[in-house]
Amino acid sequence: MNDATAPAETGGAPAAPVQSSADPVPELQAALAARAAAEAALKEASDARLRALAELDNVRKRAQRDIENAQRFALERFAGELLAVRDSLELATGGGTGKSADPAALVAGQQATLQLLTRAFEKFSIQQISPKGAAFDPQLHEAMLAQPTDAAPPGTVLEVLQAGYQLNGRLLRPARVIVAAAPAAGG
Repeated sequence: MNDATAPAETGGAPAAPVQSSADPVPELQAALAARAAAEAALKEASDARLRALAELDNVRKRAQRDIENAQRFALERFAGELLAVRDSLELATGGGTGKSADPAALVAGQQATLQLLTRAFEKFSIQQISPKGAAFDPQLHEAMLAQPTDAAPPGTVLEVLQAGYQLNGRLLRPARVIVAAAPAAGG
């Protein structure tokens, strides 16, 4: 055997790592302090996250309530305007009192009621579609009849049977119209 290896084998116990003579307690205390600070920061961040989630939930619930109220009361102003129309109609019909009204008063009441309704429509951006003499537009008009005529070019609205209406540019009801058609040949 080799003599160079003998002293290593005879030592018995493995060599311990070399320790410095510095005290490890301050290092451990600093590590503990850093860990405590990190745990405190984590707890603070966790609390902030929970508060943010609660606030987000509150905002979502508030927005949902606002949407529900907007849907529920969307027609409130319009309905308020229509109450005046109803009152006018009740006056025009005598309100069920059994009084007979003269025809001129009935006509005047009907005209006043129509004016109230027209003002309510204007106030809420409801426009009437009355296309007499205009070109037929299938987006806005519903042709009820095509009438052969020489009086107007084919595709022209001859007569409006029922006016249509738009709300802020959106079609509520198409105008029901009679449209000019080319006269029959050889007639």
